[in-house]
Parts: sequence; structure tokens; C-alpha cells
Amino acid sequence: MTGRETAGAPQRNTRQRAAVLDMLDSLTQFTSAQDIHARLRDAGSTVGLTTVYRTLQSLADASQVDVIRTDDGEAMYRRCTTDHHHHLVCRRCGRTIEIDSPPVESWADEVAARHGFSDINHTLEIYGNCSACG
Repeated sequence: MTGRETAGAPQRNTRQRAAVLDMLDSLTQFTSAQDIHARLRDAGSTVGLTTVYRTLQSLADASQVDVIRTDDGEAMYRRCTTDHHHHLVCRRCGRTIEIDSPPVESWADEVAARHGFSDINHTLEIYGNCSACG
């Protein structure tokens, strides 16, 4: 483990889990389970695709990875900071930047309060083309 906060029950630190975490730590963009599995296989790992999916779901449940969905519904995973943040994502190359936005936080709180909602949470991803992709 890398000292990140986890939610829920402690997770077993298996060889497969460590391999998936190491791979996630080497990536800077959101990546599919299939791509993570292919990269692990190319690196000589014998971790199966089902294990990759289970591990990613477990990490998402423990708030150790962020998950976004593509337009076609595919889950994409990225190891992020544990602080609340949003993402700026290049739709061509996948480059991802974590962003903080106090105005968004204030707006979400105001809208929720105006409609009688409490204990809110939200996600925000902004998609565009990075400067390298045009």
C-alpha cells in the first residue's frame, strides 16, 4: 500500500493487487481494465483479466482509484490524489489533469441547499483537446 486513505474494510495485499496498483501508479491518464491487463501481460505478469476487473472494483470501492465512463459506457480508471478534485481530460490522447475549483464547490453547495439537499457529493469531468492534440 502507498499510505493512501481507504474506505471500508482493509484489503488483502496480494501479488495481483500490488501489480495492478503499480501499473496504475505508472499511468497518467484514465485507462480501461483491458488496457491495464494488456500492459501487465506485456510486462510479464500472469494476472488474469477477471482479477484485474475485481481489483479495480475493489480499489474504486475503497476510493483508491477514480472511475469515469466513456461515451459508450466503458469504465476507465486512474489513481488520483485522495483530496476532492475534478478532471480535465483530453478526448484524443487521454491526458488528464486534476483540477480544484472552489467556485464549483460553492455552486454545488448553494444549489443543494436551495433545493433542501444535504450530504451531497458530485463529480465533474471536463473534456476537450489538450494543446498537443489541438
